[in-house]
Amino acid sequence: MRYGYWMPVFGGWLRNVADEQMDASWEYVSNLARRSEELGYDITLIAELLLNDIKGINAPSLDAWSTAAALAAVTKTLEIMVAVRPSFHPPALLAKQAATIDRISNGRLSLNVVSAWWKDEARRYGVAFDEHDDRYARTSEWLDVVSTAWREPTMNYGGKYYTVDELILEPKPLARPERPRPTIYAGGESEAARQMITRQCDAYVMHGDPPERIAPRITEMRRLRDQASEALGVELPPLQFGVAGYAIVRDSTEDVQEEISRITAVSPGTPGYGNYADWIANTRLEQQVSVQDYSVSNRGLRAGLTGTPEQVAARVEEFANVGVDLLLLQCSPQLEEMERFSAQVIRAGIGCVAAA
Repeated sequence: MRYGYWMPVFGGWLRNVADEQMDASWEYVSNLARRSEELGYDITLIAELLLNDIKGINAPSLDAWSTAAALAAVTKTLEIMVAVRPSFHPPALLAKQAATIDRISNGRLSLNVVSAWWKDEARRYGVAFDEHDDRYARTSEWLDVVSTAWREPTMNYGGKYYTVDELILEPKPLARPERPRPTIYAGGESEAARQMITRQCDAYVMHGDPPERIAPRITEMRRLRDQASEALGVELPPLQFGVAGYAIVRDSTEDVQEEISRITAVSPGTPGYGNYADWIANTRLEQQVSVQDYSVSNRGLRAGLTGTPEQVAARVEEFANVGVDLLLLQCSPQLEEMERFSAQVIRAGIGCVAAA
């Protein structure tokens, strides 16, 4: 199992707690990244939103790509997964930027491709907003351009959304046998999303849910991957699978429940609540999301990474047994809780099992 975490570029993950003691600043995220390497974490995900989805649109947040470039220069082992929304980044330009950051990091950059959901943010920043399936059609073309630019000496491309003519991109990202290009992660529960991911991506990242809900998704994505290999006439490598989860490790179940009660008391009028309706309206999810789910980002509590160290370790093992090989943690405050998780779960040697 690999362990990662969401970089708190929004100043936290809780929509009802104004100050989580992790401000959206370079000082905080750079210290967290360097310390996380010492604690045994493998990867960090830097989300890309230009407005603050968690604390309200007037609150500060860090830009994902400039933050990623800076972190690439001050870390040594941490994989830096940066979210990217195709409608906000022309593919040839992003391919160039990403290749440069990958070189700065000595081959540690990866992408989390997100087909943007926040219509109001796009309006405020003057960016076109496609409807759901059109977003995935755009993303598919975008991935074609980026992947080919990273691989070929020159390229031409003419599609519905993008055109490039005699594109040259040098230097290219570092290529290794186990990683011929920066790993491309993506998530999504619609049919359009799953078809795109199984054809064009390397890893599937899911919102928080328990292992019994994750297992059939992994089975289905493996089936679709096999179909994609057959249709394309190539043997695509197996998909990797990640799950987001909000972690709470405590000495007693009473302490866990007290913390859950504290962080889920969200209601209309709290800073991040206004984006709830926008998110629901512009995504297609397999199951209804409650306001309590939304109070903690990315359905994180549904993963069940809450309890005593032994209970959390047992949950990690359940995820591994159904095929999950990456857990992306959120917690509050991030550094202190990651210290606890590292000491009581990762470094204690429990829950460290190979994915099935």
